[in-house]
Amino acid sequence: MFLAFLIEGVSIFAWLQTIRRPVLFILLSSLVFFAWGEIFSLFPSITADLFGRKWATTNYGVVYTSKGTAAIFAAPVAAFVMAKEGSWVPVFYVMIGCDILAALLALFALKPLAKRTIAQVDLLEQKAEAERKLAQA
Repeated sequence: MFLAFLIEGVSIFAWLQTIRRPVLFILLSSLVFFAWGEIFSLFPSITADLFGRKWATTNYGVVYTSKGTAAIFAAPVAAFVMAKEGSWVPVFYVMIGCDILAALLALFALKPLAKRTIAQVDLLEQKAEAERKLAQA
C-alpha cells in the first residue's frame, strides 16, 4: 500500500507538470489510473487480513460504502475550491498531499497493525491445533 499510494502521489504530481505536453500527459495518465486501481485489489485483502475472513465481504462493503460516502462530501468541497480558484490544480495538490499521507500511514501505522494482527491469528490457530491434538489423545 505504501508503494501504491506513493506511486499515485508522485504520478499525479508529474501528471500536473505535463499538462502542456500532450504525449507525456497521456503516458502519465496511464500510470495515474494504474495507481488509482489499487484500491480494488489491496483494500479487500487488508480488510480480510485485519478483520478476518468470516465477515470479509461485509467488512469490505462497509469500507466501500465509506469511500462512496466520502466522495459525496468531498465532491462539493472540491467543486467549491475549483470555482473559487478557477482551476482544478489546487484540488489535485490536496490529493497529492493525501496520497503521501496515506503512503506514510500505510508504512508506519497499517504495516505494524497488520503484522500484530496476523501474529495474533497465527497464535490462536496454533493454540487451537494444540487443543485438537490434546482432544484426540
